[in-house]
Amino acid sequence: MASIQQEQDAAHSMNEPQATGFLDRFFKLSEHKTNVRTELIAGMTTFVTMAYIIFVNPNIMSDAGIDHGAAFVATCIGAALACFLMGLYANWPVGLAPGMGLNAFFTYTVVGDMGYNWEIALGAVFLSGILFVILSFWHIREWLLNSIPSSLRFAMGAGVGLFLGIIGLKTAGIVVDSPATLITMGSFTEPSVLLAALCFLMIAVLSHRRVFGAVLISILAVTLIGWGLGLVEYRGLVSMPPSLAPTFLAMDIAGAFDVAMISVILAFLFVNMFDTAGTLMAVAHRANLIREDGYIENMSKALKADSSSSVIGSLVGCPPVTSYVESASGIAAGGRTGLTAVTVGVLFAAAVFLAPLAGMIPAYATAGALIYVAMLMMGGLSQIEWEDQTDMIPAIVTVVMMPLTFSIANGIALGFVTYTIMKVCTGQQSKISAAMYVLCAIFVAKFIFL
Repeated sequence: MASIQQEQDAAHSMNEPQATGFLDRFFKLSEHKTNVRTELIAGMTTFVTMAYIIFVNPNIMSDAGIDHGAAFVATCIGAALACFLMGLYANWPVGLAPGMGLNAFFTYTVVGDMGYNWEIALGAVFLSGILFVILSFWHIREWLLNSIPSSLRFAMGAGVGLFLGIIGLKTAGIVVDSPATLITMGSFTEPSVLLAALCFLMIAVLSHRRVFGAVLISILAVTLIGWGLGLVEYRGLVSMPPSLAPTFLAMDIAGAFDVAMISVILAFLFVNMFDTAGTLMAVAHRANLIREDGYIENMSKALKADSSSSVIGSLVGCPPVTSYVESASGIAAGGRTGLTAVTVGVLFAAAVFLAPLAGMIPAYATAGALIYVAMLMMGGLSQIEWEDQTDMIPAIVTVVMMPLTFSIANGIALGFVTYTIMKVCTGQQSKISAAMYVLCAIFVAKFIFL
């Protein structure tokens, strides 16, 4: 009888959070009803869903003139440090990495269209990160978030998605330039175009079927097909990491103190801030970090960790580092504490040895991922108030003008100005905050004098 009771007690203890000494005390595992094994699995789950960034980001950053190997290492190190900060300081199960959309804005608008070198662009990322930290530590962030109407907040996310989609379609060759119509459809007789389309469709189908690591699987599968067709040269899988020297502390802060860079810095700041706010709130709900009275555990620390990550990322050579909504996959696997984020960080740090593989990933493979991520980001359009034209029209202006002007900054500026003018001219001045008036004045000055 005693032996049966002992077996039952042992079986019961296996289902309870395990006391794991230091880790249990530091990350409060038992308090969050989790254990080391669950957190490690959750971290691996989050990493696999985010890992595509170590292939996509270097390809985009190299188009700005940054050494591909250095960009790869910067992506891994920037993400790892940010994850460590989030896990150890805020104790949140959130993975961070260079932001999609902002990396394209960095390369194709700030460097490509505006003509600044990538060092100055990194300086702008650093300055926007410093502003982000100030706003977070002085609690101005919440005031600013509440000062900008929700329709424009959702429109910014959707517009960045559409901007990213255009980049992906152009990189894939699915759309090409045309003297007569500006853009037109590319030729699907080109193998690279077909493979890019295949990558996008694979991701979409696998994601719908909830296949684990759908984006990463599709990128690697299309790369393998390209290798079989002789389009990809095999370079190996593992090696010592490339040097980080080309990008480490390479930002030109003085060069970023240019009047024309104000809108760029604000664009980096706003998109990062609103994207992060939405992601962290979603994660808090899924991870049961919100108490019955509405208090969100360690939310202030999570905001500070996230904002500080952009500064850290710029030091090693990354575009703004931000929280990833893919963290929800790890939370679904049971992640509840910062040990999940630390696990993600360890895996990003270990990924620096995969440089040969990263160098093999062709642009058409990452283009398929860009197009898919872009469509997910455009989901925010469903949250816009379509019945009120004074909300709807500025939102559409924001969304459409980002890709059409090839600038996230211009899209934000035009949307803000349109919103302010429409509200004033329709007698709805009470809906315009002081912050909106100030921002509108800055953007109008930009269009007039720059």
